[in-house]
Amino acid sequence: MLRKNNAARLQETVKGVETMTRFALAVLALASGVYTYLGVRGLLDGTATFVFFAAIIYSAAVSVAIYAFWTFMLRFVPLVTNAGQRVALFLTMLVGCLMIMAMSSWLNAAALAGSAALEQHLAVNLEGYVGDLDQAHANALAAQSLLPDVQRAADRFGRLADDERNSGALTGTQGSGSVVQLLTQMSAQMTELTTTITNSRDQVQSLFDEGSAHLAKMRELVSGTGEIGPRSDAFAAEVVQLNAVITSLQETDVAPSVKRASADLAAGFIAPVADGGSSDLVTRQDTVMGTVRDSVAAQSTALAAAADEILKTPKVEARRYTPLSSAEAVLRYWSDFIPSWAGAISIDLLPVVLVLVLMIVHDAMRREMGNIDEAETITAAEMLRSLDLYRQLTNKPLVDGPLAPAEAEVPDVVVPAPSATPAAPVVPDKPATADATVTALDVTRKRGDTPTRT
Repeated sequence: MLRKNNAARLQETVKGVETMTRFALAVLALASGVYTYLGVRGLLDGTATFVFFAAIIYSAAVSVAIYAFWTFMLRFVPLVTNAGQRVALFLTMLVGCLMIMAMSSWLNAAALAGSAALEQHLAVNLEGYVGDLDQAHANALAAQSLLPDVQRAADRFGRLADDERNSGALTGTQGSGSVVQLLTQMSAQMTELTTTITNSRDQVQSLFDEGSAHLAKMRELVSGTGEIGPRSDAFAAEVVQLNAVITSLQETDVAPSVKRASADLAAGFIAPVADGGSSDLVTRQDTVMGTVRDSVAAQSTALAAAADEILKTPKVEARRYTPLSSAEAVLRYWSDFIPSWAGAISIDLLPVVLVLVLMIVHDAMRREMGNIDEAETITAAEMLRSLDLYRQLTNKPLVDGPLAPAEAEVPDVVVPAPSATPAAPVVPDKPATADATVTALDVTRKRGDTPTRT
């Protein structure tokens, strides 16, 4: 009886939570429809009326589909006991879950984390533009590393010219001759190159400050408040101006100019004619000018090599900013919003738990009912029907109490008294019955049918 009572309690509990199950399923379907509406609204283009009605219709279809699908699963899966059929239902439920995720869950995630995903997209692009500006600034300043070498060469040529003019340190004869003229010429060329590099520094710094201002504005847009759409548009406008600054920074790079100038030092070397008063002085001047030519060639080679190293640095490629919708941003940066994805999917797939619970409960009820003997489950109506059948088959009356053994064994006959006249034989009375008319048996049931339980 304990098992019987347990099975009955399970059945009563299932019936008791049926209304709650329907209510919970309806609420989950409605919630999924609402978030689907918020997610799909950002994907549609057109007038406000068109977007509103299209999103409403789609979200309503999603809600109805989810409610109908899980209602079918809740009704049929717990009742199926065959292993093959149950596996087929599980496969069907898996396909339905995938379809629900495809038409609803990712839109729910877009509604839950769409703004945050767009801000993540802006932040990622901001980091990229910060790196581009720094790289372009570094490339532009790389030519500044040549400035000490160029200044040193200009000072060296100028100092040699002064020494030759004042003391004749190179030719042994002081004065302003062809050697002094050549050294002064080389010093002037190096000084011009120094001025070019120095002037580019101020322009590079100005452009870098302008790019930094754009980056500061972009940071405010990323971390600001308000709707993400207008902020994304303003961010795109700042990106255009920042790209222009980065391009200007790369154009101000003086490394190519330094390389050309260093090549001109050797290729465009013009030695003046020796103007010494004696042949010995002319010979000494030619010797010194040859030495200066070699020095200039060596200086030119060193500067060209240094400029080549700078030019080998990869240039900054123009970065293209691509605006995204909230749904696209959620899909691209899904790994950063796993909790939002979990919540969006749980809204749609939580009824799976209800299906499994009902399936387990129904299996327990079937096991409980299968272990109960048939005698323990017979109803009062079945018992009365059995007694009536027994009465009709045995043609015996039913009494209120049990018959005594003696009464059951004594035949119902009358013994005649002795007399002189032979009496007529006495015929036993017919057994008394509760009803004079014999009731016909109900034989409409077939062999193997079991009584219906109520």
